[in-house]
Amino acid sequence: MPQEAPPSPRIWIVVPAYNEAARIGTTLQGLIHHFRNVVVVDDGSKDNTFDRLQELPVWALRHPINLGQGAALQTGIDFAVGHGADIVVTFDADGQHDVHDIERLVEPIVAKRAEVALGSRFLGNDAVNMPTSRWFILKLGVLFTRVCSRIKVTDTHNGLRALSRSSATKLRITQNRMAHASEILDQIQYLGLKFEEVPVTVHYSDVVLEKGQQNSAAVKVAAQFLLGRMVR
Repeated sequence: MPQEAPPSPRIWIVVPAYNEAARIGTTLQGLIHHFRNVVVVDDGSKDNTFDRLQELPVWALRHPINLGQGAALQTGIDFAVGHGADIVVTFDADGQHDVHDIERLVEPIVAKRAEVALGSRFLGNDAVNMPTSRWFILKLGVLFTRVCSRIKVTDTHNGLRALSRSSATKLRITQNRMAHASEILDQIQYLGLKFEEVPVTVHYSDVVLEKGQQNSAAVKVAAQFLLGRMVR
């Protein structure tokens, strides 16, 4: 008697959003075409981001005030796990990620080679229109992470990542703002979670660069991470 194929994992996509009314529709249309369960956490937006979410078949959560991307991610991850997610994928709202990368991203988890899959824009040269200054700052971030957290990665502040259910319940994001990306890597190493990096594409546009984390904020992010690490 032939064996039945194992059921497909329940993949949930978590999208943190802040003042993304102009772009959130385009980002979500690509996601909902491929995935049934998309949860968007409106992190206290001052525009009509939350109103736009009511027009789409997604789970819409809202922080009454802006807490930061890290806090929005933790809210979304908790919600996804609480609703039965087998794999949680984090995906930025600003259009810089490619939905077609998700299948490749979750493969190491589905194959049980890894508990966490990390997107890397530096594997396969998949950073489109990246400014030289941003490349330099990100490479410094890689060096900082390898020294401080002793985890060997090629990309640090990439919002496209996948977590198995077990790793999603173990990781706790306490850094509410941009230092959360370093904190996640630090916790992966601290908890001994098996991870794998996966090549993904990051699209840089003028709008993404204008709204994204400024290069000058890198020192502040590093300081926030180190301070939070001291009280862990």
